[in-house]
Amino acid sequence: MKIEKLTENKIRVIVNHDDLTKNNIDSHSLMNKELNTQNLFLEILEKAEEELGFYTDGHKLLIEAFSSTDEAIVFTITKYQSKEFPLNNDSLDMPKKKKINVRRKTLNFTNKHIIYAFNSFDEFCNFCTCINQIRNFEIDRFSKNITLFFYRNTYYLVIKNINIKYRMVNSFYSIASEFGKLLSPSKNFESKLFEYGKVIIKRNAINIGIKYFS
Repeated sequence: MKIEKLTENKIRVIVNHDDLTKNNIDSHSLMNKELNTQNLFLEILEKAEEELGFYTDGHKLLIEAFSSTDEAIVFTITKYQSKEFPLNNDSLDMPKKKKINVRRKTLNFTNKHIIYAFNSFDEFCNFCTCINQIRNFEIDRFSKNITLFFYRNTYYLVIKNINIKYRMVNSFYSIASEFGKLLSPSKNFESKLFEYGKVIIKRNAINIGIKYFS
């Protein structure tokens, strides 16, 4: 399990297959109000409080789960200020967390050519790390033409010839949408990338990112 703070009120949690197995959970059970699912979320919140100082007592929580397989799940947890208690991490008398509601998102794409924009190289590296945690995910079976560009302070991942029949294609999109922004590919914009942008990693960008930066 990996937890990182995005903002003062939002964290990202990557839960791998072993974490799910330990809690007797599969990705489909996340939609149910089962005790073991609730226990997993409480474990996540306790770890986030201990490691990052992310306190959630007395706050409403929005938990979004992005996944389409049983291999890995990415949670985005956002806390909101309640009317009774301000967003103050110093309070020790807040009421304990109550019911935890989860909204799960699945993505489905059929386009064989896409572009993702990342705000920083670290975001791209974090994305590679998350992809690497999906058991048995084979990048070459998804696409063999993935190039990373740098243009106007943004990193662009151009992916061509996508195998839309690959069984884990939706997992890729779900995770990529957590770290980057999906753009509608256009020949004009791609031409700008090739002409004015800088090629950072050519053709096998994700595999290289996993090997050297994750």
